[in-house]
Amino acid sequence: VQLVESGGGSVQAGGSLSLSCVASGYSVGTFSTYSLGWFRQSPGKEREGVAAIDSVNATTYADVVKGRFTITRDNNKNTLYLQMTSLKPEDSGIYYCAADLYHPLATIYPSLYNYWGQGTQVTVSS
Repeated sequence: VQLVESGGGSVQAGGSLSLSCVASGYSVGTFSTYSLGWFRQSPGKEREGVAAIDSVNATTYADVVKGRFTITRDNNKNTLYLQMTSLKPEDSGIYYCAADLYHPLATIYPSLYNYWGQGTQVTVSS
């Protein structure tokens, strides 16, 4: 499975960004069965979970982004999205999408994910 993120960039605090992640290389008809997640990592910090969505569109969010970020998926386009609003400088980092092929419930624990994208940079200035 290959994952390619896009949509990162620079924005001022309070602004919005939308990330996308397109998947390829999976067996036909299986993308919809995957749990998918967004993670981020900033310099000197461990990779942290941001949001996740499972095969029935149940979602989970890190407390620090609840009410500001929205994760969605479009199985027809093999794409995962992250809509980010009211961005803060502490939201800056490299954002990664990931796929979990084996666990039915969406989680934001990086260790459970099998495939990762290369990341896209998000920078929020104050």
